[in-house]
Amino acid sequence: MIPDLSIESLIPHRDRMKLVETIVFVDQEKAISRATVNERWPLVQDGAVSPIILIELVAQTAGICIGWKEQIKNNSREGGKGWIVGIKQAIFHVDEIPVSSEITTCSEIEYSHQNYAVFKGINSIGKITAGEINIQVFRPD
Repeated sequence: MIPDLSIESLIPHRDRMKLVETIVFVDQEKAISRATVNERWPLVQDGAVSPIILIELVAQTAGICIGWKEQIKNNSREGGKGWIVGIKQAIFHVDEIPVSSEITTCSEIEYSHQNYAVFKGINSIGKITAGEINIQVFRPD
């Protein structure tokens, strides 16, 4: 865990849309986060959440990596700007995710150039791979 990093300083998400609870690891190439599904999450119905939420976890974890890189580059505590995200591929290995499940997400840069990057994301619940998601992110200046 990285206790001295504020998630809010790295990504713009707040309230119900801030799903990531813990930053496990972050460097210039990847970030790893943890989140526990709760009743307040979007898409929760009948005690479980749709695996579509895994896409958002990959995007928020990618945002942590990008925000951290921006803080290092600019020597400041500000990051957390919004990005436009496109889904290149999403493979779900679960039909639903029960409330209270802990999800670990790794988002790793596969390619980047200026304000564009492609991330490969893996979501795990325990030893089970729940999702494999590739996203592209772009920030217009």
